[in-house]
Amino acid sequence: MFGDLLGNMEEKQAKMKEALSSIQVESEAGDGAIKITANANREILNIAIDKAKIDLSETEELEDLLVVTLNRVLTSAAEKEAEEGQKLMKDMIPPGLGGISDLFK
Repeated sequence: MFGDLLGNMEEKQAKMKEALSSIQVESEAGDGAIKITANANREILNIAIDKAKIDLSETEELEDLLVVTLNRVLTSAAEKEAEEGQKLMKDMIPPGLGGISDLFK
């Protein structure tokens, strides 16, 4: 009984990880000078730097914008991950347990 439940849970987690990899989020800073794309697995997919909008010799400014943008995109990715996790938990609750699914909102 528990083996089936654990196996099913592992399968759902694997499916969730796969689904999260297809959800992309993007953030930018410096009026679009830095744009970073990540997925909901919190993996950075792309970093774009618009050289026309930032002086690359100003390393401190570039570093600050990168940190801000990375934090923003990772926060967005974590929010998407949480949303998907809540959906998964609701799907895992057996029918008939009524309001217990309200615990995962």
